[in-house]
Amino acid sequence: MRRPGPALRVALLGTAAAVVGFLLLGAWLGLHARAYTHARDRATAVADGLVIEDGIGESEDIRVRWTDRDGREHVQRFEVYATGRYARGHRFPVAYAPGQADPRGFPADPDETATEDDLLVPVAFAGLVAAFFCGAWAVRGLRFRRAARSPGRPMTATVLHGTRSRAVAWQSDTTWLALADAGSAEPAVLWQRVMWHPALGDLPGPVGVTLRGGGRRPAVAELPDGTRPVPLGRPRRRAPRHVLLDEHMTVRADLRDAFVLPPGAEAPPGRRWWRPGAAAALVGAGAGAAASLPLAGGTPVAAVGFALSGAALVLASWALFAPQP
Repeated sequence: MRRPGPALRVALLGTAAAVVGFLLLGAWLGLHARAYTHARDRATAVADGLVIEDGIGESEDIRVRWTDRDGREHVQRFEVYATGRYARGHRFPVAYAPGQADPRGFPADPDETATEDDLLVPVAFAGLVAAFFCGAWAVRGLRFRRAARSPGRPMTATVLHGTRSRAVAWQSDTTWLALADAGSAEPAVLWQRVMWHPALGDLPGPVGVTLRGGGRRPAVAELPDGTRPVPLGRPRRRAPRHVLLDEHMTVRADLRDAFVLPPGAEAPPGRRWWRPGAAAALVGAGAGAAASLPLAGGTPVAAVGFALSGAALVLASWALFAPQP
Protein backbone atom coordinates (compact mmCIF):
# COMPACT_ATOMS: atom_id res chain seq x y z
CA MET A 1 0.00 0.00 0.00
CA ARG A 2 1.40 3.39 -1.01
CA ARG A 3 1.95 5.77 1.90
CA PRO A 4 0.39 9.23 1.58
CA GLY A 5 2.74 12.03 0.60
CA PRO A 6 3.79 14.79 2.99
CA ALA A 7 1.15 17.21 1.72
CA LEU A 8 -1.62 14.66 2.21
CA ARG A 9 -0.38 13.78 5.69
CA VAL A 10 -0.44 17.43 6.71
CA ALA A 11 -3.90 17.85 5.19
CA LEU A 12 -5.22 14.83 7.07
CA LEU A 13 -3.74 16.11 10.31
CA GLY A 14 -5.22 19.58 9.79
CA THR A 15 -8.71 18.35 9.00
CA ALA A 16 -8.60 15.80 11.83
CA ALA A 17 -7.54 18.50 14.29
CA ALA A 18 -10.41 20.73 13.22
CA VAL A 19 -13.08 18.02 13.14
CA VAL A 20 -12.07 16.01 16.22
CA GLY A 21 -11.10 19.04 18.30
CA PHE A 22 -14.32 20.90 17.70
CA LEU A 23 -16.39 17.71 18.03
CA LEU A 24 -14.92 17.29 21.51
CA LEU A 25 -15.70 20.93 22.24
CA GLY A 26 -19.27 20.51 21.03
CA ALA A 27 -19.73 17.34 23.08
CA TRP A 28 -18.31 18.99 26.20
CA LEU A 29 -20.52 22.07 25.95
CA GLY A 30 -23.53 20.09 24.74
CA LEU A 31 -23.47 17.81 27.79
CA HIS A 32 -23.33 20.81 30.12
CA ALA A 33 -26.10 22.55 28.19
CA ARG A 34 -28.26 19.46 28.53
CA ALA A 35 -27.56 19.22 32.26
CA TYR A 36 -28.40 22.91 32.66
CA THR A 37 -31.70 22.49 30.77
CA HIS A 38 -32.74 19.49 32.85
CA ALA A 39 -31.92 21.30 36.09
CA ARG A 40 -33.86 24.36 34.97
CA ASP A 41 -36.88 22.21 34.08
CA ARG A 42 -36.95 20.89 37.64
CA ALA A 43 -37.00 24.44 39.01
CA THR A 44 -40.75 24.72 39.65
CA ALA A 45 -40.72 27.05 42.67
CA VAL A 46 -40.26 30.80 42.31
CA ALA A 47 -38.70 33.17 44.88
CA ASP A 48 -38.75 36.97 44.85
CA GLY A 49 -35.08 37.97 44.62
CA LEU A 50 -33.46 41.36 45.10
CA VAL A 51 -30.65 42.68 42.92
CA ILE A 52 -27.86 43.76 45.27
CA GLU A 53 -25.18 44.43 42.62
CA ASP A 54 -25.21 45.07 38.89
CA GLY A 55 -22.76 45.71 36.06
CA ILE A 56 -20.43 42.87 37.09
CA GLY A 57 -17.72 42.08 34.54
CA GLU A 58 -17.78 42.72 30.82
CA SER A 59 -21.17 41.03 30.41
CA GLU A 60 -22.67 43.24 33.16
CA ASP A 61 -23.95 40.38 35.30
CA ILE A 62 -26.06 40.92 38.38
CA ARG A 63 -25.85 39.50 41.91
CA VAL A 64 -29.16 38.57 43.53
CA ARG A 65 -30.16 37.74 47.09
CA TRP A 66 -33.12 35.38 47.36
CA THR A 67 -34.73 33.13 49.99
CA ASP A 68 -36.19 29.66 49.38
CA ARG A 69 -39.30 28.14 50.99
CA ASP A 70 -37.30 26.80 53.91
CA GLY A 71 -36.10 30.28 54.84
CA ARG A 72 -32.52 29.77 53.65
CA GLU A 73 -30.93 32.81 52.09
CA HIS A 74 -28.87 32.57 48.91
CA VAL A 75 -26.68 35.03 47.03
CA GLN A 76 -26.08 34.13 43.40
CA ARG A 77 -24.68 35.71 40.25
CA PHE A 78 -26.79 35.67 37.08
CA GLU A 79 -26.16 36.46 33.44
CA VAL A 80 -29.00 38.52 31.95
CA TYR A 81 -29.74 40.20 28.66
CA ALA A 82 -31.97 42.97 30.08
CA THR A 83 -29.20 44.60 32.11
CA GLY A 84 -31.05 47.93 32.32
CA ARG A 85 -34.20 46.25 33.60
CA TYR A 86 -32.51 44.52 36.52
CA ALA A 87 -30.54 47.34 38.11
CA ARG A 88 -29.50 47.40 41.74
CA GLY A 89 -32.53 47.46 44.06
CA HIS A 90 -34.90 45.95 41.48
CA ARG A 91 -36.76 42.68 41.92
CA PHE A 92 -35.53 39.58 40.11
CA PRO A 93 -37.71 36.42 40.19
CA VAL A 94 -35.65 33.29 40.78
CA ALA A 95 -36.79 29.76 39.89
CA TYR A 96 -35.42 26.82 41.88
CA ALA A 97 -36.11 23.16 42.61
CA PRO A 98 -37.82 22.84 46.02
CA GLY A 99 -36.68 20.25 48.53
CA GLN A 100 -32.97 20.41 47.72
CA ALA A 101 -30.43 21.16 50.43
CA ASP A 102 -28.68 23.78 48.34
CA PRO A 103 -30.92 24.60 45.38
CA ARG A 104 -29.53 26.34 42.33
CA GLY A 105 -31.37 29.41 41.13
CA PHE A 106 -32.39 30.14 37.54
CA PRO A 107 -33.93 33.25 35.99
CA ALA A 108 -37.69 32.80 36.18
CA ASP A 109 -38.08 34.99 33.08
CA PRO A 110 -38.09 32.54 30.12
CA ASP A 111 -36.47 35.18 27.90
CA GLU A 112 -33.34 35.32 30.07
CA THR A 113 -31.36 32.49 28.46
CA ALA A 114 -27.88 34.02 28.53
CA THR A 115 -26.27 31.15 30.47
CA GLU A 116 -27.73 28.49 28.18
CA ASP A 117 -26.80 30.48 25.08
CA ASP A 118 -23.21 30.73 26.32
CA LEU A 119 -23.09 26.94 26.09
CA LEU A 120 -24.91 26.46 22.80
CA VAL A 121 -23.65 29.36 20.67
CA PRO A 122 -19.97 28.22 20.81
CA VAL A 123 -21.08 24.79 19.53
CA ALA A 124 -22.51 26.36 16.38
CA PHE A 125 -19.45 28.59 16.03
CA ALA A 126 -17.15 25.56 16.39
CA GLY A 127 -19.02 23.83 13.58
CA LEU A 128 -18.49 26.82 11.31
CA VAL A 129 -14.77 26.95 12.13
CA ALA A 130 -14.36 23.22 11.46
CA ALA A 131 -16.23 23.60 8.16
CA PHE A 132 -13.91 26.48 7.21
CA PHE A 133 -10.74 24.41 7.70
CA CYS A 134 -12.18 21.39 5.88
CA GLY A 135 -13.35 23.64 3.05
CA ALA A 136 -9.95 25.34 2.83
CA TRP A 137 -8.22 21.99 2.36
CA ALA A 138 -10.84 20.85 -0.15
CA VAL A 139 -10.39 24.03 -2.21
CA ARG A 140 -6.61 23.65 -2.07
CA GLY A 141 -6.82 20.08 -3.31
CA LEU A 142 -9.28 20.88 -6.10
CA ARG A 143 -7.20 23.82 -7.32
CA PHE A 144 -4.12 21.59 -7.34
CA ARG A 145 -5.85 18.87 -9.35
CA ARG A 146 -7.23 21.40 -11.81
CA ALA A 147 -3.87 23.12 -12.32
CA ALA A 148 -2.04 19.78 -12.65
CA ARG A 149 -4.27 18.84 -15.60
CA SER A 150 -3.50 22.07 -17.48
CA PRO A 151 -1.17 22.11 -20.50
CA GLY A 152 2.48 22.38 -19.48
CA ARG A 153 5.38 24.49 -20.63
CA PRO A 154 9.10 23.99 -19.94
CA MET A 155 10.69 26.26 -17.35
CA THR A 156 13.63 26.28 -14.96
CA ALA A 157 12.99 26.15 -11.21
CA THR A 158 15.21 27.03 -8.27
CA VAL A 159 14.19 26.03 -4.76
CA LEU A 160 14.36 28.86 -2.24
CA HIS A 161 14.05 28.81 1.52
CA GLY A 162 11.98 31.72 2.83
CA THR A 163 11.77 33.16 6.32
CA ARG A 164 8.76 35.35 7.12
CA SER A 165 9.52 38.25 9.42
CA ARG A 166 5.90 38.66 10.49
CA ALA A 167 5.00 35.20 11.71
CA VAL A 168 5.25 33.04 14.82
CA ALA A 169 8.18 30.65 15.10
CA TRP A 170 6.44 27.54 13.76
CA GLN A 171 5.03 29.39 10.74
CA SER A 172 8.07 31.46 9.73
CA ASP A 173 9.77 28.96 7.37
CA THR A 174 8.41 28.70 3.82
CA THR A 175 9.45 27.07 0.55
CA TRP A 176 9.38 28.86 -2.79
CA LEU A 177 10.10 28.00 -6.40
CA ALA A 178 11.75 30.73 -8.48
CA LEU A 179 10.69 30.01 -12.06
CA ALA A 180 12.47 31.28 -15.17
CA ASP A 181 11.96 30.62 -18.85
CA ALA A 182 13.76 27.48 -20.01
CA GLY A 183 17.05 28.13 -21.79
CA SER A 184 17.05 31.80 -20.85
CA ALA A 185 19.72 33.59 -18.84
CA GLU A 186 17.15 36.06 -17.54
CA PRO A 187 16.22 36.03 -13.84
CA ALA A 188 13.09 34.44 -12.47
CA VAL A 189 9.77 35.69 -13.79
CA LEU A 190 7.48 33.85 -11.35
CA TRP A 191 7.63 32.98 -7.65
CA GLN A 192 5.38 30.20 -6.43
CA ARG A 193 5.10 29.17 -2.79
CA VAL A 194 4.73 25.40 -2.32
CA MET A 195 4.33 22.86 0.44
CA TRP A 196 7.56 21.16 1.37
CA HIS A 197 8.38 17.83 -0.27
CA PRO A 198 11.52 15.70 0.31
CA ALA A 199 12.25 15.74 -3.41
CA LEU A 200 12.88 19.48 -3.21
CA GLY A 201 15.83 18.92 -0.87
CA ASP A 202 17.51 16.58 -3.37
CA LEU A 203 17.71 19.08 -6.22
CA PRO A 204 21.31 20.08 -6.97
CA GLY A 205 20.36 23.54 -8.26
CA PRO A 206 18.22 25.00 -11.03
CA VAL A 207 16.45 22.17 -12.82
CA GLY A 208 14.12 21.91 -15.74
CA VAL A 209 10.46 21.50 -14.79
CA THR A 210 7.13 21.37 -16.55
CA LEU A 211 4.95 24.21 -15.32
CA ARG A 212 1.19 23.78 -15.43
CA GLY A 213 -1.39 26.41 -14.58
CA GLY A 214 -0.42 29.90 -13.52
CA GLY A 215 -1.97 33.28 -14.04
CA ARG A 216 -4.92 33.52 -11.64
CA ARG A 217 -4.54 29.87 -10.69
CA PRO A 218 -1.79 28.15 -8.69
CA ALA A 219 1.18 26.99 -10.74
CA VAL A 220 2.13 23.31 -10.44
CA ALA A 221 5.77 22.57 -11.24
CA GLU A 222 6.40 18.95 -12.19
CA LEU A 223 9.96 17.95 -11.25
CA PRO A 224 12.09 15.65 -13.44
CA ASP A 225 11.17 12.62 -11.29
CA GLY A 226 7.44 13.35 -11.63
CA THR A 227 7.00 14.91 -8.18
CA ARG A 228 4.47 17.77 -8.10
CA PRO A 229 4.76 19.94 -4.97
CA VAL A 230 1.41 21.37 -3.89
CA PRO A 231 1.25 25.12 -4.61
CA LEU A 232 -0.02 27.62 -2.05
CA GLY A 233 -1.79 30.60 -3.57
CA ARG A 234 -1.20 32.24 -6.93
CA PRO A 235 2.23 32.68 -8.51
CA ARG A 236 3.74 36.13 -8.07
CA ARG A 237 5.34 38.36 -10.66
CA ARG A 238 7.66 39.85 -8.03
CA ALA A 239 9.59 38.34 -5.15
CA PRO A 240 7.41 38.21 -2.02
CA ARG A 241 7.69 41.11 0.42
CA HIS A 242 8.47 40.55 4.10
CA VAL A 243 10.05 37.19 3.20
CA LEU A 244 13.81 36.66 3.23
CA LEU A 245 14.66 34.27 0.39
CA ASP A 246 17.93 32.35 0.43
CA GLU A 247 18.84 30.13 -2.50
CA HIS A 248 21.84 28.77 -0.59
CA MET A 249 19.56 26.75 1.69
CA THR A 250 17.80 24.71 -0.94
CA VAL A 251 19.13 21.47 0.49
CA ARG A 252 18.33 20.98 4.16
CA ALA A 253 21.38 19.86 6.10
CA ASP A 254 21.10 17.20 8.78
CA LEU A 255 23.39 17.54 11.80
CA ARG A 256 23.72 13.76 11.86
CA ASP A 257 25.73 14.01 8.64
CA ALA A 258 28.37 16.14 10.40
CA PHE A 259 29.61 13.30 12.62
CA VAL A 260 31.41 10.07 11.84
CA LEU A 261 29.67 7.25 13.70
CA PRO A 262 31.50 4.16 14.97
CA PRO A 263 30.96 0.96 13.00
CA GLY A 264 27.65 -0.64 13.92
CA ALA A 265 26.25 2.48 15.57
CA GLU A 266 22.90 3.81 14.41
CA ALA A 267 22.09 7.47 14.03
CA PRO A 268 19.32 8.71 16.31
CA PRO A 269 16.02 9.27 14.55
CA GLY A 270 15.34 12.76 13.29
CA ARG A 271 12.65 15.00 14.71
CA ARG A 272 9.18 13.90 13.75
CA TRP A 273 7.48 16.29 11.34
CA TRP A 274 4.38 16.59 13.54
CA ARG A 275 6.18 17.53 16.76
CA PRO A 276 6.10 21.31 16.12
CA GLY A 277 2.37 20.95 15.56
CA ALA A 278 1.96 19.09 18.84
CA ALA A 279 3.90 21.84 20.60
CA ALA A 280 1.70 24.45 18.93
CA ALA A 281 -1.42 22.58 20.10
CA LEU A 282 -0.14 22.57 23.70
CA VAL A 283 0.55 26.30 23.47
CA GLY A 284 -2.95 26.85 22.10
CA ALA A 285 -4.52 24.80 24.89
CA GLY A 286 -2.60 26.72 27.55
CA ALA A 287 -3.42 30.08 26.00
CA GLY A 288 -7.09 29.11 25.72
CA ALA A 289 -7.31 28.00 29.34
CA ALA A 290 -5.62 31.22 30.45
CA ALA A 291 -7.99 33.32 28.31
CA SER A 292 -11.00 31.71 29.98
CA LEU A 293 -10.18 33.54 33.22
CA PRO A 294 -10.79 37.12 32.00
CA LEU A 295 -13.34 36.17 29.32
CA ALA A 296 -15.51 33.63 31.12
CA GLY A 297 -14.64 33.79 34.80
CA GLY A 298 -12.26 30.80 34.69
CA THR A 299 -14.95 28.21 35.53
CA PRO A 300 -14.01 24.55 34.89
CA VAL A 301 -16.50 24.35 32.02
CA ALA A 302 -15.07 27.47 30.39
CA ALA A 303 -11.44 26.49 31.02
CA VAL A 304 -11.82 23.09 29.35
CA GLY A 305 -13.86 24.56 26.49
CA PHE A 306 -11.35 27.32 25.81
CA ALA A 307 -8.44 24.85 26.03
CA LEU A 308 -10.07 22.49 23.51
CA SER A 309 -10.88 25.28 21.09
CA GLY A 310 -7.40 26.79 21.44
CA ALA A 311 -5.62 23.49 20.78
CA ALA A 312 -7.81 22.64 17.77
CA LEU A 313 -7.59 26.13 16.29
CA VAL A 314 -3.79 26.46 16.61
CA LEU A 315 -3.03 22.94 15.34
CA ALA A 316 -5.39 23.28 12.37
CA SER A 317 -3.90 26.70 11.55
CA TRP A 318 -0.36 25.31 11.82
CA ALA A 319 -1.21 22.59 9.31
CA LEU A 320 -2.99 24.98 6.94
CA PHE A 321 0.05 27.28 6.80
CA ALA A 322 2.16 24.39 5.45
CA PRO A 323 4.73 23.45 8.11
CA GLN A 324 8.32 22.74 7.17
CA PRO A 325 10.29 19.68 8.37
